[in-house]
Amino acid sequence: MQTTIAARVETGSFFDLGRDDPALTRLREDGAQQALPFALMERLVKSGIPYAEHARALPSDRLDVAGAAFDWFDGILHEQIAKEINLGTYEILEHTVVRRASLISALERLASVHPEGFARVHEFVRGLLWVGLQPGTGGSSLTSSSDPALPYVVMFSDKALLHIPPNTVSTEPSPRFLAENILHEGVHQAVSFHVLTHQVFADGHSSQTSPKVEIAWRAVQGVERNQFWEVDRVFHATYVYNQVLRFRLRELARDDLTANERTCFQAAYDDGMPAVRYLMDQLDHLGRYFTAHGHALLADLRHQTDAL
Repeated sequence: MQTTIAARVETGSFFDLGRDDPALTRLREDGAQQALPFALMERLVKSGIPYAEHARALPSDRLDVAGAAFDWFDGILHEQIAKEINLGTYEILEHTVVRRASLISALERLASVHPEGFARVHEFVRGLLWVGLQPGTGGSSLTSSSDPALPYVVMFSDKALLHIPPNTVSTEPSPRFLAENILHEGVHQAVSFHVLTHQVFADGHSSQTSPKVEIAWRAVQGVERNQFWEVDRVFHATYVYNQVLRFRLRELARDDLTANERTCFQAAYDDGMPAVRYLMDQLDHLGRYFTAHGHALLADLRHQTDAL
């Protein structure tokens, strides 16, 4: 069995959108490929709601970048889908010329400067939801998000042009920040696929009963669930940090950044390095919550972290 998170979707696995399956085959034959992730959602959520049929009615713009195709969804997201992926207070934002240019620029940046990152996004991302809080909704908007319940789809807001999570906020928008946020969510999807198809965590482990790891740099957010993370969340975050820190290093080595972009990427890198080392050290003490395969993944993750 492989000892690192897969960089490609395994042929014939649950997440293989091209596999021989009646529901997936019907959608492919009908030219409704944009609904394929939602057919998987039906199997994962098991609520009896026909998510794929709802998705078939959702308009989308097809974006073709460097040989990869993405469905940028438009229209109104069905309330049952929105509720399931925690977008109940959000709406899909208008497809403007500016947003389209930013999105294409972000994807092209990944393809040209971070080909390994783009390959991961190409493999694990098919659908894009650019969202914003509904009028009259209080609270702070998400920057970017993905949900294991909806494979292949990532969500982000206008904040993704300004915010490098967790704490770097720019005064000027940049598609390069959006590129990192899309990569961030693509890595989450890759980890989710692996965890759902391999036994990574020991029998009896659950997020509800998991020990919590204190995340001091999230204390300023004031939300308890962001200050104390479960074992699986720490595992996810450590993989994500390993990928986005490499992204930041590659950007910092470029000579085409604006002064503001350079300042933001440097700040994010400087914050990220001690964070990933701390998370990795915590995982080293949590081995009893992992299977033998999980231990192999942790060893690979330690090697990746030490190489940063």
